[in-house]
Amino acid sequence: MSTENEGTAVPPAPSAPPVPVDAPAAPASQAQAPQGPYGQDAQGQAPQGPGASGDAPHPGASSSAPDPSWPPPPPPTAPYGDGGSGSGPGGWGSSYQQPAPKSGRGRGGLVAAVLVAALVAGGLGGGLGYVLARDNDESTGSTTVSASANGGDVKRDPGTTAGVAAKALPSTVTIEAESTSGEGGTGTGFVFDKQGHIVTNNHVVADAVDGGKLTATFPTGKKYDAEVVGHAQGYDVAVIKLKDAPSDLKPLTLGDSDKVAVGDSTIAIGAPFGLSDTVTTGIISAKNRPVASSDGSGSQASYMSALQTDASINPGNSGGPLLDARGNVIGINSAIQSTGNGGFGTGQSGSIGLGFAIPINQAKYVAQELIKNGKPVYAKIGASVSLDDSSDGAQITDQGAGGAAPVEPGGPAAKAGLKPGDVIIKLDDRVIDSGPTLIGEIWTHQPGDKVTITYERGGKQRTAEVTLGSRVGDN
Repeated sequence: MSTENEGTAVPPAPSAPPVPVDAPAAPASQAQAPQGPYGQDAQGQAPQGPGASGDAPHPGASSSAPDPSWPPPPPPTAPYGDGGSGSGPGGWGSSYQQPAPKSGRGRGGLVAAVLVAALVAGGLGGGLGYVLARDNDESTGSTTVSASANGGDVKRDPGTTAGVAAKALPSTVTIEAESTSGEGGTGTGFVFDKQGHIVTNNHVVADAVDGGKLTATFPTGKKYDAEVVGHAQGYDVAVIKLKDAPSDLKPLTLGDSDKVAVGDSTIAIGAPFGLSDTVTTGIISAKNRPVASSDGSGSQASYMSALQTDASINPGNSGGPLLDARGNVIGINSAIQSTGNGGFGTGQSGSIGLGFAIPINQAKYVAQELIKNGKPVYAKIGASVSLDDSSDGAQITDQGAGGAAPVEPGGPAAKAGLKPGDVIIKLDDRVIDSGPTLIGEIWTHQPGDKVTITYERGGKQRTAEVTLGSRVGDN
């Protein structure tokens, strides 16, 4: 399954919801696979195969154990990708890179194309209007009916799409990130608090992390310089802060993503292909979708147990809010499933009705940690698992990455009696079909949470109570 994350392709995703482990396995091409940042020491080899933007195949992982150090290798099972900012190809969480400007074209070219279409439609409308008016003048009477009120007098209830959009748009921003070398792209973010913090995707701001330039523009056209407060590559969440933030900021209200139901209405706001302040609608198509993605460099992975929506999401929507019918944020738009390359000179596809968002309950926890400490905190079980693309579960590797033990001595998994070779098939009531699925699911929890793990050993099923440990930072 190919996926796109605003400008970069993503590896295929596992069929079952993702469950976080300690760290993902390293790619086969590497002598040792890096340890996953997502609270687990995932093992196994990184997926093999292309991860081209717009259409990435499911890479396969080799059987050798990866290096436990972060960053983890690109996910063997690719998730769905959408666009944000950043540079280079990637998968979920990869950033969207705007096309290099050409003489008289580029972003302006897209706008020009839209304007030309509008003018053609307008000309046609004018011609038809003239013919109809002439015919009516020659007839015995008029058949037109005038409205009792004009558009400006229409009252739109708060629960309508127009009402929700009118309230939410002033609190969304279009983010432009640029690296020191001039590379970058466009994504979206939303006001998190009155202090000027904006929440977005990590891949949207990745280019500006090391000395780059970052700006946030409101629908009014007011632009603010901003700085990265903290970013979590594993979660694909970042927080930036406006410089000289205005005093009248209105944070968007946060909903409860655990209570979202399939079929609920959704509203997405973003800047698809650079078209700021775009509003689209849809429904929640599914929950707990396992999504694995990589950043623009293709060397680091992100995992999530995502909300799936058919609201139109395209490159540039990354980091924007996914709202419920009342205007509450229930997720952060992060990736889309794609079937092939698209137009507009970007080499990526647009929406085919398969978009994915990070649940806001998880994103809120991550954002608060970033604001407080500047670093992400990941839940972990303390075991290395294979990242091979399979549907049999997440197997604890026989050999730890980089010479480390496959089961961390004294860690959560060891205390629960888990051993190398055990195959984890459930976490609480969630089915685990692969290592990436396990990692994504673990990351929906916080350190200290107690979970029930069901695993197979010697052909028999067993259960164990595990208290999740913690891991600070992506490195």
